[in-house]
Amino acid sequence: MNMKLIMHDLSDADFKHIAPALNQENAVIGSRGKIRHCIGCYGCWIKTPGVCVIKDGYENIGQLFSKCDEMIVISKCVYGSYSPFIRNVWDRSIPYLLPYFVTANHETHHKQRYKNQFSKNVYFYGTSTEAEREMAERLVKANSISYNEKNTRVYFFNSFEEIEGEI
Repeated sequence: MNMKLIMHDLSDADFKHIAPALNQENAVIGSRGKIRHCIGCYGCWIKTPGVCVIKDGYENIGQLFSKCDEMIVISKCVYGSYSPFIRNVWDRSIPYLLPYFVTANHETHHKQRYKNQFSKNVYFYGTSTEAEREMAERLVKANSISYNEKNTRVYFFNSFEEIEGEI
């Protein structure tokens, strides 16, 4: 199975404008309603392992991560980070990991719940300074270590329209 997981912060119309034709093996996480913030209850590790206890339509993000071969993230670059929506999706993906720690590259990271490895392409858009771009690249790299990704690439565009044809 070759599932592509696409996470984006665009409106439905803007996403349809730049997105490739999707087949049924692909999954899309977009802002289709109000995503609640992670409350740090650890229920996804203790009460319902691998599944967030918050039932708002985004509770299975960790399981989606476990099934994807390729992840595409489309996010506005906000102060050297993901947009608030994409940042929230990352926070809610913590069920993908275990509550135990390992040291990798002299850094502490969570152990993996799943054996899955995926490649990830991050497409940042919007005006950003060189310092913000460097910070965003460091953030994506840190995520790639924590999530045991096999390939990670980061791209920057001035507007989301420029991403069309890149995905």
